[in-house]
Amino acid sequence: MKIKSLSKIDLGFFPTPITQLTHLSSALGGPKILMKRDDLTGLAFGGNKTRKLELILGDAITKKCDTVITAGAAQSNHCRQTAAAAAQLQLECHLVLGGQAPKVANGNLLLDNLLGSTIHWAGCNRKGEDIPEIFEQLKAKGKQPYVVPYGGSNELGAYGFVRALQELETQLDTEEISHIIFASSSGGTHAGLMLGKALFDKKYRLVGINIDKDESAANSFAKSIINLANKTSHFIDSDIRFSDKDLILNEDYIGDGYGVIGQREKEAIALTARHEGILLDPVYTGRAMGGLIDMIRSGKLSKKDKVLFWHTGGAPSLFAYADSLPT
Repeated sequence: MKIKSLSKIDLGFFPTPITQLTHLSSALGGPKILMKRDDLTGLAFGGNKTRKLELILGDAITKKCDTVITAGAAQSNHCRQTAAAAAQLQLECHLVLGGQAPKVANGNLLLDNLLGSTIHWAGCNRKGEDIPEIFEQLKAKGKQPYVVPYGGSNELGAYGFVRALQELETQLDTEEISHIIFASSSGGTHAGLMLGKALFDKKYRLVGINIDKDESAANSFAKSIINLANKTSHFIDSDIRFSDKDLILNEDYIGDGYGVIGQREKEAIALTARHEGILLDPVYTGRAMGGLIDMIRSGKLSKKDKVLFWHTGGAPSLFAYADSLPT
């Protein structure tokens, strides 16, 4: 399948490596576990959003924009990578972050400041609700702003993960895997992987671990993933279409909600660090790995399975959660 050519800016180091988690698998008595290391994309400590930003900011440069705006939580990995990409491209960067300014900035927020971004604190609004007003203010100042969607999750961002799946296929070669497990939050990664799986006719199961509680019954997160997968398919002139039956979104591990660390996340972070020397983050990969570990222990994954865990990055936020982590 030929991948559509679009304007793209090189921001990361690709392909990211795949490593086998031999010691963790042995400790769990479970299946073979591989890890796709998108924490090593290289953009200000890396992460999966770099794949999306290469296409999204490629579009911004094509449109001659000089300023980018995006939004997220105070410890947003997406915002940190957007700020780094903007610094690399010498674009002005505005981040609209949920919550209030802390007395001391650490984790991703410390990096946002070092990278020169302008922070707008938005209280309860962590998903970009305040962006239109800031956009108009920047326009009035003569700027040419470009809105990077929440989590980088639009057709361009999702298409970045169609390309990522093509990269994965060249690395796996003849090795067959049974599952890909990953954190599913803003939907772009999930939608892109769904479309890539269909385009390349793969049989493994894509299991997204839901990270955030659904906040809109009218347009649920599950529906938004399917809608984005279909929009991205149309965007690349593909006739593939998805429905509810094509989506696996595991909602068993949400716990007390977004960014609230429980015992499952703590154990997953500690086990992965101590058995493999690999750092997960508290919000996304810690929760997703916690789900993978539980699926092994509960027998939902057997010793015969071959599982790939997609590490989407986020380790800088460990420092912001230091008081909640095992020592």
